[in-house]
Amino acid sequence: MTPIIFHIDVNSAYLSWTAVEKLKNGSEKDLREIPCIIGGSQESRHGVVLAKSIPAKKYGIRTGEPVANAFRKCPNLIMEPPDHKMYSIYSRKLMDFLYTYTSDLEQVSVDECYMDFSGIAHKYRSPVEAALEIKNEVYKKFGFTVNIGISSNKLLAKMASDFEKPSKVHTLFPQEIQLKMWPLPVSELYMAGKSSVEVLKKLEIRTIGQLAQTDPRLLELHLKSHGRTLWEFANGIGDAAVHSEEGAAKGIGNSTTLSKDAETEEEAKEVLLRLAESVGKRLRKAEQKAQMVSVEIKYHDFKTASHQKQLWKASNSDQILYDNACELFKELWNGQPIRLLGIRTSKLSAESEPEQLSIFDIQTENPKDEKHKMLDKALDDIRRRFGEDAVKRGTFLK
Repeated sequence: MTPIIFHIDVNSAYLSWTAVEKLKNGSEKDLREIPCIIGGSQESRHGVVLAKSIPAKKYGIRTGEPVANAFRKCPNLIMEPPDHKMYSIYSRKLMDFLYTYTSDLEQVSVDECYMDFSGIAHKYRSPVEAALEIKNEVYKKFGFTVNIGISSNKLLAKMASDFEKPSKVHTLFPQEIQLKMWPLPVSELYMAGKSSVEVLKKLEIRTIGQLAQTDPRLLELHLKSHGRTLWEFANGIGDAAVHSEEGAAKGIGNSTTLSKDAETEEEAKEVLLRLAESVGKRLRKAEQKAQMVSVEIKYHDFKTASHQKQLWKASNSDQILYDNACELFKELWNGQPIRLLGIRTSKLSAESEPEQLSIFDIQTENPKDEKHKMLDKALDDIRRRFGEDAVKRGTFLK
């Protein structure tokens, strides 16, 4: 049976959630209806635009551009600071609601996920009818809007959800690719970054359709393996499987977009420590341990890089995850300002699963490992009883 995949994406999530929160607290202005951005410091006007309203977009303001540029384009612009704790709360509420439809969910960021609709298709007359119900219920329940893309694989579902916004449902099945996707500028293709688009323009490739009909060997010559990937995406070839965390979790991770680019190793390591704590806590909650750790970096120019390593033995210790993430970061970082950092774990196994130790393991067993386990468990218990902010590392008190 052909799978049916939904890509569900919150419209301008940071701004929408801030607007909803302010309206709940008595604000008379809906930030979504005026020129507004979520960004860095109001006083120094540093940082980048993390989200923008539709009226702000009309001034030519783009996500990712410096806040100072945005104010030059629109002097009367309203700016609100990011509140990642609040975003996490809204994200969790949304995911919990979506789980009432099916457990076949794969959350890929704080504001988007994939849903495998195939298992519940028999309950609805059509996928579009189901998507409209979900979209409308989200707005009725939470006050913010989502776009939903529908297709037979994740790539095309994501492309569909990026069509006209906000609060829309779009389909992009393989038979619709030539009509709906091929006429679009090549810059609209998933994973087609600025530098790749410039190379394609030099090859006189300006639309997704032209890219799809180009010899992939020519693309590989100019863009290496990424050229082949873009050619496959242009032809609608992508992964169909939704990797839900509940079904023998294949990986647990977390990433964060920074309100201000990290420019030093110290700044990046502080973020990695927060992420390691978050991932470690989720692993322990799922009673899992990981054999593989990977680090992802997205630079200020939106170029991405990632690297992974296998652990000597599976673990869910915050400290071990952090130490290995720092090693990967040092190998990976090219010194440019960092916009996003992420840590992901994979090759998961049950926490209770016995480990086969070698003679080397026995000889070098570190007594600190047991202390780390006891410390992590104690901190988890305290935070569960008294809240996330009950215990903080001294590093985070600055």
